[in-house]
Amino acid sequence: MMTTAPLRPANGVQLVLHREKLMHLPTRILFSFVLFHSTCTGHLFADETRPNVVFLAVDDMNDFVGCLESRPNAITPNIDRLAARGVCFTNAHTAGVFCAPSRAAIMSGQYASTTGCYETPNYFVHHPEIESLQMSFAKAGYSTLGAGKLFHHPAGAIDQRGWTKFFLRNQFQREGGWALESWSNDTPVPQPFPASIYNKGKEITGGLFLEWGAIPNEQEEEMADTIRANWAVEQLRRTHDKPFFLACGFYAPHYPNYCPQKYFDLYERDAIETPVFKEDDLSDLPDKIRNQRENRKKLHYDKLVAMGAWKDALHGYLACTSYADAMVGRILNALEASPYAENTIVVLWSDHGYHLGEKGQWGKHTLWERTSNVPFVWAGPGIAKGGRTDATVSLIDIYPTLVETCNLPAPSQELEGVSLAPILKYPSDAKDRTVYLPYIHPGEYTVMNRDWRYIYYDDKNQELYNVKEDPHEWTNLASDPQYADVIAELRNSVPTEFADPEPKFNARRDLVIEGETFRWEKGEGNYVPHPKYLPYTDPALKQKQSKQGR
Repeated sequence: MMTTAPLRPANGVQLVLHREKLMHLPTRILFSFVLFHSTCTGHLFADETRPNVVFLAVDDMNDFVGCLESRPNAITPNIDRLAARGVCFTNAHTAGVFCAPSRAAIMSGQYASTTGCYETPNYFVHHPEIESLQMSFAKAGYSTLGAGKLFHHPAGAIDQRGWTKFFLRNQFQREGGWALESWSNDTPVPQPFPASIYNKGKEITGGLFLEWGAIPNEQEEEMADTIRANWAVEQLRRTHDKPFFLACGFYAPHYPNYCPQKYFDLYERDAIETPVFKEDDLSDLPDKIRNQRENRKKLHYDKLVAMGAWKDALHGYLACTSYADAMVGRILNALEASPYAENTIVVLWSDHGYHLGEKGQWGKHTLWERTSNVPFVWAGPGIAKGGRTDATVSLIDIYPTLVETCNLPAPSQELEGVSLAPILKYPSDAKDRTVYLPYIHPGEYTVMNRDWRYIYYDDKNQELYNVKEDPHEWTNLASDPQYADVIAELRNSVPTEFADPEPKFNARRDLVIEGETFRWEKGEGNYVPHPKYLPYTDPALKQKQSKQGR
């Protein structure tokens, strides 16, 4: 049977050429057809030759994954097998120190120091001229399919533009500002609730921080992340008539660390290694920073240790890391079984790392290695297999790398990362560079490379670590004058200007719900938040909750 190759210029005229006849055309004529097509479409290659992309995000996952060989080591066979068939970046760093600024930077291609999103996710409101990543794929003719935590999770945080379809698992989410609601009355939670020794018998006043526990294995399919993974699997089983950008974000291992019992069973609690800890680690910090970090240490880490619950909390985190890995595995299995396996780039990233006792900290929001270092893996056509590099890279590099590898049109804004395409082809040739990470306030930041990490809050509060010789960042060298030249060189990678913080919104006052969409407008909000789902077991807490109308 004779096959055909359709060429679709921008004006909608479809040119159909027989492939067999194309093979016998003189080179100059064939080149004229290709040049004509590229002129009309803005791309050198026909759609069918451009790769699909499966874009996988995990939340709060630090470098404990198996392929990064850190300690303690999580059981992550699916991320490990992805790394084995692609390139694993062992020295990759976040673009923001917690969820909102990190994801805003990744999807906009610009740091908070440019957008003002130091603590907020809404670059698309205050800077509507920014063309986010999914918009560039849409402009290139891709189907754009999204699900889960790609942006921040509260109501009003998802950039709705440019999606062919964005999956939300229930109607409340659709009519509630697209809040992710990963734990609600349609998802299972452990019983008794709260489940962890840290929270047992207490009223939950904020988020479900330091909360962990197992749910029955038979309820795995009811979990929000499982539903998202299954939706992504469905998309890979469909027939697509054009390239696709399939993005799926998982909430795990973000707190609460709830997952099926079988993932807890992968680990023997008493055999879990605790991260390295130095008792006087904070003593050489500047006074202001030392006081902040010591107070945070007392608030969480010291309490866990006093309870004898450090390993229990690690157990919950490791179990949820393995659960997230299993959901990644479902998608990888579906891709491998699909007709798209050979022409699909897979990108896996975590929005930032996570302290689990290192430096006495529990959580993110620091400028140290444990917050910044993240799993970051690429695999697919044109990418080296089994590659591994310790060249310093940033998640801000994702957008420009996809622009190059997928031949996307350049967005209107300047992308502040660099394309990693050359490293993906030849990881052993990668050159190191210094990368930048802004903090919560303008002018605060860290810069790092293979050898050094420099942290700047203000002229009186600075840190410098020789990470090549001091990987745990135990010895602050910033006050030693012999390192003045090192600091000066590192500061050359820092922006000269810092944007003012983006104005903050209040969802009740400013979020306008319009059917199944939303918009932000100061003072015009009609959003009514959904009551928090807190299914207390304790009768007194149940009664108090009932009186509060929750």
